[in-house]
Amino acid sequence: MSQHTAHRIAVIGGDGIGPEVTAAALEVVAATGVALETTEFDLGAARYLRDGFVLDDATLSALGSHDAILLGAIGPAIGDTRIPGGLLERGLLLRIRFGLDLYINYRPFRATPGSLAEGCEFAIVRENTEGPYAGEGGVLRSGTPQEIATQGSVNTRFGVERCIRYAFERAITLPRPKVTLVHKTNVLTFAGDLWRRVMAEVSSEYPTVEVDYQHVDAACIYLVEDPKRYGILVTDNLFGDILSDLAGAVTGGIGYAASANLNPPRVNASLFEPVHGAAHDIVGTNRANPLAAIVSSVLMLEHLGENEAAQRIRTAVADFDGDTVALGTTGITKEILRRI
Repeated sequence: MSQHTAHRIAVIGGDGIGPEVTAAALEVVAATGVALETTEFDLGAARYLRDGFVLDDATLSALGSHDAILLGAIGPAIGDTRIPGGLLERGLLLRIRFGLDLYINYRPFRATPGSLAEGCEFAIVRENTEGPYAGEGGVLRSGTPQEIATQGSVNTRFGVERCIRYAFERAITLPRPKVTLVHKTNVLTFAGDLWRRVMAEVSSEYPTVEVDYQHVDAACIYLVEDPKRYGILVTDNLFGDILSDLAGAVTGGIGYAASANLNPPRVNASLFEPVHGAAHDIVGTNRANPLAAIVSSVLMLEHLGENEAAQRIRTAVADFDGDTVALGTTGITKEILRRI
């Protein structure tokens, strides 16, 4: 049990099954004895549709002042066209990442029995505040036959180096320390060259860590055919986004996929979320799998220094072999609680 003052957690249940899985994760954390002081923030598609609000400076500042942020899911139901495409992604999710300098996206994967990658455990470290998502570009002569759209990729030495260094710091904790840089250096020669040079310089400081490089298309193949070759994959924002979803699919499905959007120095609150989406079609049916949210809470506890509690939950989840469909949200949660 934690002997510290309660951690101040901002909770964004969000949309769809988000509130359901977030509630399950908080119940599991409470069972470890770690004290949390939670503040609910009403953000997401439902809030926007109700009053047109996405995220303002004051709310962003309030989120950042907490010890951590736990998010469930954001987004409208499939086919709901009342929200302009990209509004919530850029105006809420990316604004939190960029505004709070959550420059690392950390996605650990532990394959479930029967999955394509059964027996594998690896992680993706993704640069989270640069790349094509930085928003460089624009449109000229919009709506005409001569329309031009450009989208640049921003890669700074500062951003690349701190991402790669974080990957090596993670790697040295592994039984087999290995970092694989994933990029497309044969085509993206400017950004790719920066990533490769920084990788070489940082890796020289970690002589015990094995180093590898793969083009992103090759990594997509090997994640399916030979995922055991990986320890930590480090890559840019766009490639990391794509590879993380592929990794989730081959290790058991996105219902198990957790993530951490980190500010490692803890200048601002880091954000922890499952990545399965809002799944509006199963809201209130007790069919949402809360394991991704629960593992996201493990990452949150580790970030907060609550390592004993995090390990108790991690062990309970790792040993879980129940039928998630038959047990449902409440049944899965009760079984994890019993194991803790």
